[in-house]
Amino acid sequence: MSEDSSVTPQQPIGSGFGHYSTASDVISGIDLTGKTAIVTGGYSGLGLETVKALSSAGARVIVPARRLQHAQEIVAEAGLAATGVAGSVDVELLDLADQASVKEFAAQYLRTHATLDILINNAAIMASPEQRVGPGWEAQFATNHLGHYTLANLLWPALAAAGNARVVSLSSTGHKLSRIRFDDINFDSGYDKWQAYGQAKTANALFAVELDRLGRASGVRAFAVHPGGIMTELQRHLPHEEMVAAGWMDAEGNLREGFKTPAQGAATSVWAATSPALNGKGGVYCEDCDIAKPTDKNSPLARYQGVDGHAIDPGDATRLWQVSAELTGVNAFS
Repeated sequence: MSEDSSVTPQQPIGSGFGHYSTASDVISGIDLTGKTAIVTGGYSGLGLETVKALSSAGARVIVPARRLQHAQEIVAEAGLAATGVAGSVDVELLDLADQASVKEFAAQYLRTHATLDILINNAAIMASPEQRVGPGWEAQFATNHLGHYTLANLLWPALAAAGNARVVSLSSTGHKLSRIRFDDINFDSGYDKWQAYGQAKTANALFAVELDRLGRASGVRAFAVHPGGIMTELQRHLPHEEMVAAGWMDAEGNLREGFKTPAQGAATSVWAATSPALNGKGGVYCEDCDIAKPTDKNSPLARYQGVDGHAIDPGDATRLWQVSAELTGVNAFS
């Protein structure tokens, strides 16, 4: 059998769910008892709704968090019990912008867990002021992509041991703003917050393409997900005037039609992580609880729907993986 025989087409499969489906809708009837999941950023916005859905189905969920006490308080307020049993939610320390922190979290996980069934790389920063982390890395690329890249690679033994694990990488239509700038990946020649966000979201999508290629022989499948437009803490760096100018809301703060609630925004992540309809599939970009279509460049909605070719290009996916391995010194497949 040739390697390409298991490549999943970038076309919808008729999931039965859609734009306004919720995480509760897509998890209905699915039993995750005995499964373990990690959801980065699982203490706010769609991350929290994702955690609620997975734990409601019986999964033990671990929420890595940079602000440990804050995250613990949020999880407790949501009524999610930290008891170490089915449906429990535990919060542990992790700063995705700090490679040492990622390594410490992963090592601790592997000391205490033999397997990992679901990894959802949900945490992100968006359109932030210019910031450098680690050895001078641009912060959005470093946090949204490199932190999750290292996390998944270090957790690879547990993912492979699970037999049929899934990794979900949250991208967005932001990927349409920039392909990977291989000649200046850290914006050393001049910073643009939206171009940097776009590159990071393209990286999130390409990560799923390459991890799926590398991992499918071990039963590990990966998916990229666009959750939809949702107002969460992700917008904390954006002034009201900028969001009005972008057409996201009117001057009074009323959101434009099509924006989702956090529960609706979490649905595609939960669907990609758990749906039996995706058994044997992977390496694709999903939106509205289905595999997305390639972008129709002639559509008036081309900026908001579909996936651009540069975000699912297998050559760029392999190249980005190699660059990420060089930058971090981590590669589970070397």
